[in-house]
Amino acid sequence: MNSSTRYSPLTRTCCSKIRSIARFFQFNQLATNYRTESLAGITTFITLAYTLVVTPSILSHAIFLQQPGDLFDELVVGTAIVSALSTLLMGLWTNHPVALAPGMGLNSLFAFSVVLDLKLDWRLALMAALLQGLLFMGLCVSGWRDRLINAIPLSLKHAIVAGIGLFMAYIALSGNPASPSLGAGIIVASDATKTTLGSLSNPVTLLAVFGLLFTAVLMVRQVKGGMLWGILATAGLGWGFGIAPAPQGLIAMPHFPVHLFGQALTGFQYFTPSQTGNLIAAMFILLFVTLFDSIGALMGLGQQAGILNANGELPRSSQSLLAIGAGTTIGSLLGISPVAPYLESAAGISEGGRSGFSSIIVSVLLLASVLFLPLLAAVPAFATAPVLVLVGVLMVGGSVKSINWHDHAEAIPAFLMMVMMPLTFSLADGIAIGFITYPLLKAFQGKAQKIDRTLLLLACLSALFLVLMTGQKG
Repeated sequence: MNSSTRYSPLTRTCCSKIRSIARFFQFNQLATNYRTESLAGITTFITLAYTLVVTPSILSHAIFLQQPGDLFDELVVGTAIVSALSTLLMGLWTNHPVALAPGMGLNSLFAFSVVLDLKLDWRLALMAALLQGLLFMGLCVSGWRDRLINAIPLSLKHAIVAGIGLFMAYIALSGNPASPSLGAGIIVASDATKTTLGSLSNPVTLLAVFGLLFTAVLMVRQVKGGMLWGILATAGLGWGFGIAPAPQGLIAMPHFPVHLFGQALTGFQYFTPSQTGNLIAAMFILLFVTLFDSIGALMGLGQQAGILNANGELPRSSQSLLAIGAGTTIGSLLGISPVAPYLESAAGISEGGRSGFSSIIVSVLLLASVLFLPLLAAVPAFATAPVLVLVGVLMVGGSVKSINWHDHAEAIPAFLMMVMMPLTFSLADGIAIGFITYPLLKAFQGKAQKIDRTLLLLACLSALFLVLMTGQKG
């Protein structure tokens, strides 16, 4: 029998499409396959699914009609749609295994600093986010995008990666173990020492420690999908022992964001001349944080995936940033704060994700999640915290050894950048401090003529950013 007649036309068509998809996502060049990419996508989705609940909870403090929380259901659907569309663009345009969603720092910045502190109506604040997204895309399509990224010294690029790893681990370890947060609680606040070790008598913290050790053992044994199994095992124990609320159901009907859609276009109706300064400050604060967070996260995730070139540059960086800008613009029209690359993508990368196909899997799951929110919302934070800690180990270990610790003008800015990210609880603050101190120390080292002019601009913008941010806190 001729091999071409063994299979039906439908089967041959399906096989041809499967091969075409594999070629589009460059499976052979990246040494990956459908199973690995799918597992990576599922792992990333599970580790970031919490944002579908956390982001609406934060935004509900600022975005509401009559009282905080009355638009929560619409914010959930808006978050899922924006995250899915942004991640889809990232996967198709860049072929990178990176998921996008409303940034954790950005949603807090939007709700508490822009809306509540600057006293901008939330519709006007969404208009600021819309303008910021358009400006961000303008930077992406101009020559400035590559100049900004390429101007960052290699030592700072490695410091960004390591700092992100420390920041992720700190976030995971210091989660509030009390209900409803149910974070790991391995690190807790202390009046005497700022922070201290949590109590192992707390069953939430005990389960988090178990999850950390169990997942670490799976990684040491090189069990495929170890991070995913660690999450599922820890969550299952939490549900079984009643430590975390078990899922109350599987399916719930979504509420389309009818009260949010297009409100960014009506924001000018709430503008008064006295708010001009606050509006400009809001737009540029959002721009700086989105830019610095995005550059830092993309560098870190790119190195983790092994796709940075010899100069530490990310291939198709312009498309990556354009996807972020487009996602932010779309998000503002749906009532959602700016998007950013999610550090949790590193969990999927650690499972072998190397192509944009894993991002497509994340996107599909995000869209489907609006129907299964009761199940996803039941995965407690203490179950995903161990994965973030272990991913932090991988990111720090692969980066700090590449920093020139013998050159103080290289080492000090890199160290400050790394340590300030978790201590200030902000990627943007840590990156800004590194950008400022590096050219200063290089100048005093007698190497001012070798400092890239774009890096000097970044230093000035970083100083302005810190002034604006600390000014709002004052």
